[in-house]
Amino acid sequence: MADRFRLTLAQLNPTVGEIAANAEKARAAWAAGRAAGADMVALTEMFITGYQTQDLILKPAFVADAIAAIERLAAECADGPALGIGGPHLRDMKLYNGYYILRGGRIETVVLKHHLPNSDVFDEKRVFASAEVNGPYRIGPVRIGSPICEDAWHPDVCETLEETGAEILLVPNGSPYHRGKPDLRLNLMVARVIETGLPLVYLNMVGGQDDQVFDGSSMVLNPGGHLAAQLPQFDEAVEHVDFIRTAEGWRAEQGVMAEIPRIWEADYRACVMGLADYMAKTGFRKAVLGLSGGIDSAIVATIAADALGPENVRCVMLPSPYTSDHSLEDAAAVARNLGCRIDTVPISGAQAAVGDTLAPLFAGTEPGITEENIQSRLRGLMLMAISNKFGEMLLTTGNKSEVAVGYCTIYGDMNGGYNPIKDMYKTRVFETCRWRNENHRPWMKGPAGAVIPERVITKPPSAELRPDQKDQDSLPPYEVLDAILDGLIERELSVAELVDMGFDLATVKRVEHLLFISEYKRFQSAPGTRLTIRAFWLDRRYPIAMRWRDETGGKSGA
Repeated sequence: MADRFRLTLAQLNPTVGEIAANAEKARAAWAAGRAAGADMVALTEMFITGYQTQDLILKPAFVADAIAAIERLAAECADGPALGIGGPHLRDMKLYNGYYILRGGRIETVVLKHHLPNSDVFDEKRVFASAEVNGPYRIGPVRIGSPICEDAWHPDVCETLEETGAEILLVPNGSPYHRGKPDLRLNLMVARVIETGLPLVYLNMVGGQDDQVFDGSSMVLNPGGHLAAQLPQFDEAVEHVDFIRTAEGWRAEQGVMAEIPRIWEADYRACVMGLADYMAKTGFRKAVLGLSGGIDSAIVATIAADALGPENVRCVMLPSPYTSDHSLEDAAAVARNLGCRIDTVPISGAQAAVGDTLAPLFAGTEPGITEENIQSRLRGLMLMAISNKFGEMLLTTGNKSEVAVGYCTIYGDMNGGYNPIKDMYKTRVFETCRWRNENHRPWMKGPAGAVIPERVITKPPSAELRPDQKDQDSLPPYEVLDAILDGLIERELSVAELVDMGFDLATVKRVEHLLFISEYKRFQSAPGTRLTIRAFWLDRRYPIAMRWRDETGGKSGA
C-alpha cells in the first residue's frame, strides 16, 4: 500500500461570473500538479463561479453554465491527478453549495455543504439548501473528508467525517478578511484537529469581490495543532504538500512557511487589493479623485497609486474661495511625491453662478450649510464629469467616522464608484498614513518613502467650506468620536455603558442621533473595502426610517 500522498493546493483569485477564465485557472493549477506528480489538486469553495455570487446563483442559466464547465474540466483533466473544485450542484430540484471531485474523466463524487452561514456578510440560506453530512471519499491510498468552509467552523461535521473513516480533512473555503481573521481561523482549525486527531488542510481563496477581500492564508495542520505549512496572505500561490503514512496515521511533511503580516500591513494590503480587483473586475484601468490637501484624500491617492500604478491615477484639486494656500501646496506635494497627474479645476465661477441663480429664492435667508454643501456638490459634479469624459472611476474618500455620523455631502464628496477607506476610522487613517510613509513592500506600485507630507498628517482636519472651518467645530475630537462609535457600532453598547466608561451623556446621545439619521446616506454610498466585522453594508443592516433611540439608560444584555 502506498505510504505517500501529494496534494497540490491552488490558492487563487477567481472572478465572479467569469466561468471560462476560472476554469482555465483550474486547468493550469491541475497541470502544475500533474507536472509535480500530485495525486490530487485542490481548489477553493465555489471556484468555478467565483465567490460570493449572491443572487446571481439563483439564475438557472448561470448554474447550468457552471456545471457544464465542471463537466468539461472532468473530461479535459482525465489523465492525471484528481481535481477538487467548488461549484453549484443541483439535486432533487434543490440547489447546493458543492465540492466536486473529478477523476478519470468524470465527476466521481460531489460533497455538499451542511452548515450555511447566515451572519456577517453571508446569507447562504437565501440561495442554497442545507445537505446532510457527506462521508469521506478515497483518492489513491487516502480517505479524505471535505467539510466546506462553515462546516469546519462547527465540530459536528469534522467529527462525523472522522467517525466514518476520514484520514485527512481538506477544507475548501471562501473566507473573507477582517482584522484578526487569520488568528481566528487558526484557533478554530486547531480545535478541529484536536477533536478529531486528523491532519487538516485549510485552503482559502484570494482576491477582492465588491466590499470583501479574500486573503488566502491557507494552512496545513498536523495532529496536536502543529503548523506544517503556511501559504501567504493575499498572494496567489500553488504549493505542493506531501503526506506520509506513519504508525499514528497520515502526517504532512514540513512545507512552505510564509509570514502573515501584522494588522496594520494587512489592513492596508486589503485596501490596495480591494481597489485593484474592484477596478479590474469591473473593467476600469484608471481612477480619478479629488485631492483636497487633507489626510483622507492623501491616503486614498496613495492606496490608488499602490493598487493601479501612479500613471493610472488622476488627482484633481478643486479650490474655492475658502481653500487655503497650504491645502493647494499639500495636495500638489502628495501628487508629486506619488508621481500622479494633478489637475486644478476651480469651482469659484460655478459657485457664483449657482449662488446668483438661487439668489431670488434664497432672498432673506442666512447663508449656512446649504451654501457649504453646494460647494461639495459642485466638486462632485466636476469630478463625475471628468470620470465620464475620460473613463476613469471616481474614488470617494470619506473615512468611517465621517460616514458614520453623516459628516459628508450626499451627491457631493460622497460621489464615486468605490471608497477604499470606508471601513477605516479617522484615527486609524492617521496611523495608516504614518505606517505607509515608513514602509514599502514589493506589491506596492507607488514609490517608497514619506509620500504623505507631515503637515498633511498633523494639521487640524477641515472641510474648508467656510472661513477658518475645522472638523472639531461640528464634531467631538476624533479620538473621542471614534471611541464612542466603536462602542455604538463595533460592540453595540448602550448609551448607559458608554457613560459608565466616562463619556459625556450629551455627547454620546448626539453621536447616536447622528449615526441613526445618516443611514439614508450610507444606503446610497459607494462600496468600500471591508476591514471589520461591522462594516457598513452587509455587516450592519439598519432601517432608514427608524425612530427608536436608547432612552432607557439600561445596559445591553440587561
